[in-house]
Amino acid sequence: MGGAPVDDGPVGVKAPDGGWGWAVLFGCFVITGFSYAFPKAVSVFFKELIREFGIGYSDTAWISSILLAMLYGTGPLCSVLVNRFGCRPVMMVGGLFASLGMILASFSTSILHIYLCTGVITGLGLALNFQPSLIMLNRYFCERRPLANGLAAAGSPVALCCLSPLGQALQYHYGWRGGFLILGGLLLNCCACGALMRPLEAPRGKAHATGPTGEKQRPPTTLLDLTVLKDRGFLVYTLAATVMVLGLFIPPVFVVNYAKELGNEDTVSALLLTILGFIDIFARPTCGVIAGLSWVRPHCVYLFSFAIIFNGTTDLVGSLAGSYSTLVVFCVFFGISYGMVGALQFEVLMALVGTERFSSAIGLVLLMEAIAVLVGPPSAGKLLDATGNYMFVFLLAGCEVVLSALLLAMGNLLFIRRKSLAAVTAGETEPLTERGRAEKARKEWVLWEKRPLSIHVDASEVERFLKEDWWKTCDGASSETCI
Repeated sequence: MGGAPVDDGPVGVKAPDGGWGWAVLFGCFVITGFSYAFPKAVSVFFKELIREFGIGYSDTAWISSILLAMLYGTGPLCSVLVNRFGCRPVMMVGGLFASLGMILASFSTSILHIYLCTGVITGLGLALNFQPSLIMLNRYFCERRPLANGLAAAGSPVALCCLSPLGQALQYHYGWRGGFLILGGLLLNCCACGALMRPLEAPRGKAHATGPTGEKQRPPTTLLDLTVLKDRGFLVYTLAATVMVLGLFIPPVFVVNYAKELGNEDTVSALLLTILGFIDIFARPTCGVIAGLSWVRPHCVYLFSFAIIFNGTTDLVGSLAGSYSTLVVFCVFFGISYGMVGALQFEVLMALVGTERFSSAIGLVLLMEAIAVLVGPPSAGKLLDATGNYMFVFLLAGCEVVLSALLLAMGNLLFIRRKSLAAVTAGETEPLTERGRAEKARKEWVLWEKRPLSIHVDASEVERFLKEDWWKTCDGASSETCI
């Protein structure tokens, strides 16, 4: 891996918005599905793990929490590895780790072994796939980026629709050990997705300069750009996202066991995650299309705030569910709001920090969210063990998510919007988005074209012009036309 080329996008290379980018999008679609669906799909094995190891709900909830914490908490490490070795080798090694963790977990003799194998090793492997895939997607798409983010995010509900009933079937036929073993083999597909992440190449006319030895010279790469911490918009986003993650993943983790507690069969209860995922499949691309509209894209942060409030309100109302039919209605609305959040969360971050700083920014954001992920589901499990009532679990999740939406909306009004106005007033030249940078470059080119001709012509061209018989080429045209 040390000899692999670093796939830092060449400076000045325009995102193709298509071509091989669609293969990159497919790989990101699969990786996103595994990364987000696995912590939820593993929850179908919780009942068997509780019975075998004699533990409580809060103990099993730690499996999903550790898995998600590794997915988020290793963000800075992933940023450093990507900036040092490139996306492709990091992802292929991550695929091996993800598979190895589940295979080893199938031989576990205690819950601690599952924490280490499924939580730490598989979580690290998924992290080494998830973040680089998003970075490559950001490099390949610019104008179509909201749509690309929405389509890639749809991988999560698609995988959830497949993995949840698959896990239930594997548990029924092979037990949780056989299920873990087969899922480990399935995760080897991450290596194939990593092979799709081909680095962007500069056009022939813009090849990198070569040094004395003939080797390509690249500008020095910062392994972790900490200048994003000076950006108020980034800090507001990070705070709001951290609070949101406290409650965002609680309902999908507990909704299956909630249905089982109401007396429903295991297969019928697992169908709730399938319903949630099916709705989510259509919500994410649709939200990506809406976010890409010219009159919506500059205000994506407000649309993101609305999506979070929608999700939190759904949790609050869902706490009153008392039957299977009401849980189905809850999953429908939760799938819509959850899909909107998934489609917009990284699009807003990309718009705030830009392409160049995104690889470092996403690592720092995921690190902060890891703390919330590690605390959220286990605290809900403790609350459930203490009260025995799922209503309080959903109320807790709803309050945390709504609070994050309020923080984001207020922070946008007080800091992000003020920053944009200050940039316009002071005449700053750095736009907030890729579209803004492209527009700036276009305007500069127009101004250059309108400059006097003498600016374009050097002394040698003037001398050659005076020596030539230029008047013989006029063919009877007036002197004004020739000049």
